[in-house]
Amino acid sequence: MQVTRPLRTTAPAALLTATALLALSACGTSEADSTGANGSGSGSGPGKTVEVRIPDPGNSGVLALGKKDGSLDKALGKVGAKVKWTGSAGPFAPAAQAMNADQLDIATGSITSGITSLAQRPGFRFFTAVHPDAAGEGILVRDGSGIESVTDLIGKKVAVNQGGTGEYLLLKALAKAEIPAEKVERVYLRPDQTAAVLNAGQVDAWAVWATYAVAEIGGGKAHFVADGAAIGSDNYSLNAVRTGFAEQHPEIVRALYDYLHEASAREKKDPAAYLNVFTDVGPTAVTGKAKEVQTEFTAQGGTVDPIGPEDIARFEAVAAFYAEQKVTKEKVDVAAHLLDVEKLT
Repeated sequence: MQVTRPLRTTAPAALLTATALLALSACGTSEADSTGANGSGSGSGPGKTVEVRIPDPGNSGVLALGKKDGSLDKALGKVGAKVKWTGSAGPFAPAAQAMNADQLDIATGSITSGITSLAQRPGFRFFTAVHPDAAGEGILVRDGSGIESVTDLIGKKVAVNQGGTGEYLLLKALAKAEIPAEKVERVYLRPDQTAAVLNAGQVDAWAVWATYAVAEIGGGKAHFVADGAAIGSDNYSLNAVRTGFAEQHPEIVRALYDYLHEASAREKKDPAAYLNVFTDVGPTAVTGKAKEVQTEFTAQGGTVDPIGPEDIARFEAVAAFYAEQKVTKEKVDVAAHLLDVEKLT
């Protein structure tokens, strides 16, 4: 397997991961310490409000609007809960570590990054599924690069996030094109480091998802040489809950699911209403062509739904693929870490 060590564009990956974990946990420690082992920022007696620790959603999306208009706290208030926003949303791996350390209760990630986290010491379970993003993820190349197909990646450098969506998309694309993985050089980078590296020509392509692809495509600098549909991606987006929290507060997990399900359906119908929730200027704002691209991706995307038998079969296929590609040492039993949210009360 031909793999390149991470290019150091800002800071070592281990340091950045630790920083992300600290950011996620910084707001949750004092509450957990003061209220006992449940880590939810609440007591268990009558009249107590349970605090649900969720990474801050930033400027766009269902959770951002729910934070701004108070609708999320209103929905959770019906089951005696409210949100405690902690750190900021980012890669799933540090969020999984934070849940394992009882410093976070809810996080969002992909099945791909979820599997690599489950292969370690999982202290969480997945309780919702959003179908793979056929339009918003794929293999991104610079306009004018001369790369016109997956086959053209042979002998090239492709940036991926190790064990997550990027590595999966690249390996899946190569397998579909019957190209041995060692024919393409994988460069392991954090997603927030990669745009500058791609645009500087230090890598030839980037296996990536909408969160980072929108700015590049919207800026007229890049395009997908193969999107999720062409790749045949099974890369679901999932919501995870800390296992202890789900055991103690199943009714809150169910209420959160109900909110996310209904709000995601509204977002799909009117994507623009969920962009630039707090500001329409600055680095977190989506403007110009990028706004059009994001709106189109969201309109084509899925909604937050319960995890069904067909979804589980596709999760298991990803787990088997990861084991086959030696991303994990063995096949991870994903089904053992799922919740049937419709049975929670």
